[in-house]
Amino acid sequence: MADKEFKARVTVTLKNGVLDPQGKAIEGALASLNFGGVSSVRQGKVFDVNLSASSKKAAEDTLGDMCEKLLANTVIEDYAVEIVG
Repeated sequence: MADKEFKARVTVTLKNGVLDPQGKAIEGALASLNFGGVSSVRQGKVFDVNLSASSKKAAEDTLGDMCEKLLANTVIEDYAVEIVG
């Protein structure tokens, strides 16, 4: 069976309870720009990845391995993998 091309989005965010100074700075900047109603900001990162795999499950497994080994610091970060195409 030939590999298929998958497009995925990996979202990495800090775990709850981990201090987020960048998020706090953004929160303060939004307030100074008169954007009211913002009670909290958490900053993260997004990776768009194109990869070839034999199945959607194989692609998800490979992306999970990528996150565990490089894309996320799993001590302080959570990640979510979504196949988008």
